[in-house]
Amino acid sequence: MKHSKHIETQAIHSGRINDEQFGSLATPLYQTSTFIFKNAQEGADRFAGEAEGYIYTRLGNPTTRQLEMRVAAMENMEDAAATATGMGAVSGALLANLECGDHIISSKAIYGCSYALINHQLKKFGIDVSFVDMTDPSNIEKAIKENTKVIFLETPINPNLVVLDIEKIAIIAKKHQIISIVDNTFLTPVLQQPGKFGIDIVVHSATKYLNGHGDVVAGIICGSAEMIMNIKMTILKDIGATMSPHDAWLILRGLKTLPIRMERHCNNAQAIAQFLEAHPAVDQVYYPGLKSHPGNKFIGNQMKAAGGVIAFEIKSDLAGGSSFIDRMGLFSIAVSLGDAESLIQHPASMTHSPYTQEERLEAGISDSLIRISVGLENVDDLIDDLSQSLGNITIISQNRNVA
Repeated sequence: MKHSKHIETQAIHSGRINDEQFGSLATPLYQTSTFIFKNAQEGADRFAGEAEGYIYTRLGNPTTRQLEMRVAAMENMEDAAATATGMGAVSGALLANLECGDHIISSKAIYGCSYALINHQLKKFGIDVSFVDMTDPSNIEKAIKENTKVIFLETPINPNLVVLDIEKIAIIAKKHQIISIVDNTFLTPVLQQPGKFGIDIVVHSATKYLNGHGDVVAGIICGSAEMIMNIKMTILKDIGATMSPHDAWLILRGLKTLPIRMERHCNNAQAIAQFLEAHPAVDQVYYPGLKSHPGNKFIGNQMKAAGGVIAFEIKSDLAGGSSFIDRMGLFSIAVSLGDAESLIQHPASMTHSPYTQEERLEAGISDSLIRISVGLENVDDLIDDLSQSLGNITIISQNRNVA
């Protein structure tokens, strides 16, 4: 295809593999574990890297490759590696760039399993960790040591939607020759492209918006061709956290509608955030689309819109919060996000349970925090569902840190 700068076109055409044999419009699904060589020499040449071609699906597959090329184009990056899960992407990006004796700086609040990987697993292998408040980028500079190799962050942060200044953080990373990694799951390349601001590696849980239909668990790592080759040929090859061709095929199908879906997610979320902000049973709403949110200033430059995830605190205790969630009708009680269906969950007891209570409060994740992923349903129906459940809350004023 002709090169296109428009993401709506990239989402449908980038990386397309022409099916010369049958002319299939849809991406062919190469559901095979291994590939046949014409002769022994061809096999030897491929293993030696002296001839192009596929060897074994853990090392590469035509369907998976098309997905990698498409997401890389959408992120404005050179290349990408498809992984078995979102945590496979986070793990691959970190492990390929860290070794015993190194130091990593991470934002205080991140997804619970990313936190557990960095704070619990990496430490077992002699990797030093510092968690800092990155809303003030100078805190990063203060935390840098001689052995600092990686800066890791999410923006907006999961689950409290804090927005970090990608460009300022990238400048600090470049100045000190540190690899910067941004988890871009919440916004997708449709709304934010960290590579344009100087970030080295972008990761996604492709389980979420990229797929968008709740039927895949997968991840993507985007970066320079050299970095991606290193990640593929070391960590992903040897640990085996690679994506199946069928999952790649499903995500390719989902990507075609990603720009349209993100527009609906954002519009619905904006209306719901405004409703929640005005509701007497809601203490505080965390959504960058609201003018009251500190991250609102980044919309229009760093990010095109605020996304489809909202966090909020209700004026009740833990039991009241559980009762509120249980009364929801259209919102399914489930972790994850980015599906057509609207989802609701309690971060402290679910997605961020790897944190201790003290660590959660330090990261700004209170026991009264609720996170919703706004789906594609009619927004009036979603607001009605929230209204009926909020209407049954026994209000307890300013009670955010209830155990």
